[in-house]
Amino acid sequence: MARTLIVEADGGSRGNPGPAGYGAVVLDPETGEALAEVAEFIGTATNNVAEYKGLVAGLRAAHALAPEACIRVRMDSKLVVEQMSGRWKIKHPDMKPLAAEAGSVFPREQVTYEWIPRAQNKHADRLANEAMDAGKIGKQWEPGSSKAALATAAAPARSAAARAADEAVETAEESASSVGWGSPDLGPPATLVLLRHGETPLTPEKRFSGSGGTDPALSAAGRRQAEATAAALAARGTIQAVVSSPLRRCRETAQAAADRLGLEVRIEEGLRETDFGAWEGLTFAEVRERHPEDLDAWLGSAKVAPTGGGESFATVARRVAVARDKLLARYAGRTVLVVTHVTPVKTLVRLALGAPPESLFRMELSAASLSVVAYYSDGNASLRLLNDTSHLR
Repeated sequence: MARTLIVEADGGSRGNPGPAGYGAVVLDPETGEALAEVAEFIGTATNNVAEYKGLVAGLRAAHALAPEACIRVRMDSKLVVEQMSGRWKIKHPDMKPLAAEAGSVFPREQVTYEWIPRAQNKHADRLANEAMDAGKIGKQWEPGSSKAALATAAAPARSAAARAADEAVETAEESASSVGWGSPDLGPPATLVLLRHGETPLTPEKRFSGSGGTDPALSAAGRRQAEATAAALAARGTIQAVVSSPLRRCRETAQAAADRLGLEVRIEEGLRETDFGAWEGLTFAEVRERHPEDLDAWLGSAKVAPTGGGESFATVARRVAVARDKLLARYAGRTVLVVTHVTPVKTLVRLALGAPPESLFRMELSAASLSVVAYYSDGNASLRLLNDTSHLR
């Protein structure tokens, strides 16, 4: 019978991303003896990257001891355990090569993965913190410097009721995380608070008003909406940055909020509204009268652009997705007010839900309304709010 070894691994980041390190220990399952310890300060990285690197290092240490052994990996990162077990997809580009590296150390059939509570992963956690402490003073962790206490190889026996309760909790966590609700292992999400700008003179008349028209300012009603929204956001106190479309109506709305919050407005060109070409300034009825065939084609396909050189919704989606990814990279783990237009907000919601392009025509989005999408580090997203106007009443 092949020998069995236990690998316990962990990683951490003081900032996520921030100064990061990992630790791993190889244990004898019969005696609890630590057969090998590894740890390393890896510079600036996220928690998830550090956890995966800890897994790779632990597996390599076990392979050096006994390449024929059956390996029981025990980690308190549900993300890593579920992804390496094949139950969750690996979407984040930084995780894919690390997961592939971990999977290449042993044949797949020799390795099993088990989630354990953080309290049962103290040995690896201590090693990871020792590595980060060493990195803080410009050094690397050395085996002789470890103060980690030996971990027991197995948890104490529990009642059937306790095991059933744990299984129920883990099932609920898996369900939530797999649809992007997140878990403590993923760290805080980047949260985009999406604010449609306040009214302009064109808004009540329901005229096409994109990035190719007159760039109207807010109306008196729009300014009141912007102030009411700013007051509500300031009262909540969660906004950490303000980003706006370059168009005037958004910049004015964003500035009202930024003034209340004591923040600066950052402009993101990719958040501008669709260019509606020859339809700019027209009502839907006027477009129907003047360009009936073009309008039907536009309504039937996201790849069709408005008459006169406008943008298709497919083009806008690509632009907005690039802007989104820039925001998520810049504001990881933070809450950002994003002031933009109808189409970009609907597009961000559609992409978060994985909904088809025609869903754009099935969402209502009022002037100065708030919607919220949270983005987790594993690539999942969660729609938390849509078209809220309660702050205006």
